[in-house]
Amino acid sequence: MTLTSRPGSPARRPIAMLTHSHYEEDPRVRREAESLVERGRAVDVYALRRAGEPALEVLDGVRVRRLGVERHQGAGIGTYLREYLSFLARAGWSVTRAHRQRRYAVVQVHTLPDFLAFGGLPVRLTGVPILLDLHEAMPEFFRMRFPGSASPLAHRLLLVQERASIGLASAVITVNQALADRLVGLGVPSSKVSVILNSPSLRRFDPSAQPERHFMADGVLRLVYTGALTPVYELDVVIAALAALRTRRPELRVNLEIYGRGDAEAGLRVLVEELALGEVVRFHGRIPIAAVPGVIAAADVGLAPTKSNRFTEMSLSTKLFEYGAMDRPIVASALPLVERTFPAGSVATYRPGDPADLGAVLLRLVDDPGAREAGVSLARTRITELAWDHEAGRLMDLIDRLAGDRP
Repeated sequence: MTLTSRPGSPARRPIAMLTHSHYEEDPRVRREAESLVERGRAVDVYALRRAGEPALEVLDGVRVRRLGVERHQGAGIGTYLREYLSFLARAGWSVTRAHRQRRYAVVQVHTLPDFLAFGGLPVRLTGVPILLDLHEAMPEFFRMRFPGSASPLAHRLLLVQERASIGLASAVITVNQALADRLVGLGVPSSKVSVILNSPSLRRFDPSAQPERHFMADGVLRLVYTGALTPVYELDVVIAALAALRTRRPELRVNLEIYGRGDAEAGLRVLVEELALGEVVRFHGRIPIAAVPGVIAAADVGLAPTKSNRFTEMSLSTKLFEYGAMDRPIVASALPLVERTFPAGSVATYRPGDPADLGAVLLRLVDDPGAREAGVSLARTRITELAWDHEAGRLMDLIDRLAGDRP
């Protein structure tokens, strides 16, 4: 693979990225890797591998090395731990061997888990900096995902591994200011922490590239959800709200298209059957990232339903950005970062866990076109300000500084 560079600058050494995810399905990893390649950095990504996938593939200029570890979504703690440790060992060995030839400038580690940073330890000992990309707060994620095992001792151990991983890293980036504030509150120097928003590329999420659909053009209110089907996303509340709307507004035709997969899917399917909504709710499974703008454009409203807990108080779903970029009204749970990030009126919010309030919010979008269109315009303006096109340059500057290419 030919290494490119900016005119007048020396060839830049490549970047290694470690991610315990399937590269094609991780928007943040893929967005960052492709942006670095566009700006003259070769990128090697070390990721999970499914049966039948090639071990090495070049996708949009990014070298993807898939390791022989599969994800066990919805498994128990023991299975997750074995999976994490297996990937840590394989990724650490692979990146260390490749470094002899590739001479990496920076090793960027995407979490979860945080301790994947130690996969870069052998290369770190040769003087290569580690950039730790904290997608989530792992201690809070564990407490939310495994409430039965979230003892005070387990929480302390998770804090220790988080702090050790941060200590190994040369710099840390995270996805929003709330998570950055949390790290500083735990004692991480603010100079070590940067925020690189998890916002979409407006080149990919471009409404002009999709067939135009006017609101309820066919007389049906078409709702869309694109994302993981896990307990943190309260699609059960959405389904209950649709059942209630049948009684409250029987003449209103509503469809819900769900794109994604996860361990909550089986329970959601049972709920749909119990409420006799089989003709209203459709499950499509996971679709490629490139197909997401099209399914949003075919809908009238994008949904970002999220439970309220300590973990989600520090989270902001990328779905809000994607729906808004496609000029679709956004309905989301009223969470702190939603209200902190978007101006009033740009996102239609409902009380988390409240199907009746969600139904009322949907009806207001149907009955008040003026407010609906104003919300779309406000969201679009805000998303343009926060789009990935701005964040990519900041990421490149940080990596250049770590690599020694820029003061």
